[in-house]
Amino acid sequence: MNLSLGQLDLLFQALGDPTRRAILERLARGPATVTELAAPFDMALPSFLGHVRKLENSGLVTTAKDGRSRTVTLVPGAFTPVRSWLEEQRALWEGRLDRLDAYVQTLMQEKRDDP
Repeated sequence: MNLSLGQLDLLFQALGDPTRRAILERLARGPATVTELAAPFDMALPSFLGHVRKLENSGLVTTAKDGRSRTVTLVPGAFTPVRSWLEEQRALWEGRLDRLDAYVQTLMQEKRDDP
């Protein structure tokens, strides 16, 4: 993977907050203005913008200002590094669990074979 650990940390930090995950879920349906995104949340706009900035700094979204309106868009492929890292972890742990299972099976067979 050609993603630095610092970049991966930024992605997981961005994904670690329920407000930011909700923003990303909404953006999966298409771009939205900050005002539209902020509407369902009971927080001051500056606090909400902090969440948007964290998503933008992680590379998950981009923003564009058009007059007085700022539109937020999900970055295509932004989740690929997270998905790749999780797949690597899954494969690693499946291998470990398979080896543990084989070891336990061997122990059980040895116990059955001993009188």
